[in-house]
Amino acid sequence: MMDKPKESDWKLFRKMVPDLRERYLKEKNRDLLVLLTDPEKSPTEQFWNTAEKIEKEEKILVMCLDGHSRSKMFEFMLRMIQHKLMKESDLEGFSDELKERLKRVLEI
Repeated sequence: MMDKPKESDWKLFRKMVPDLRERYLKEKNRDLLVLLTDPEKSPTEQFWNTAEKIEKEEKILVMCLDGHSRSKMFEFMLRMIQHKLMKESDLEGFSDELKERLKRVLEI
């Protein structure tokens, strides 16, 4: 079992997290805008539907982005892939060992 990732994997992960977060939030902000301006809903429904979605996204962001440590990097990567913050193409540059382990667990 690989508890502590390679230094190169850890450095790459730390470097890419801010970009992954911004890409994810750019997409989610567009989704929120659609909810907030839905002409089929009343302003009250627009507000509460948007607020509910923000609450769900906040939980995902906290689960995927808060508390990174080298020893927990693999767990965070799994969560990020499962919640679509990280895509398979984002795994380029990581060690073959790490990619294979992720693929085995996720069955990508």
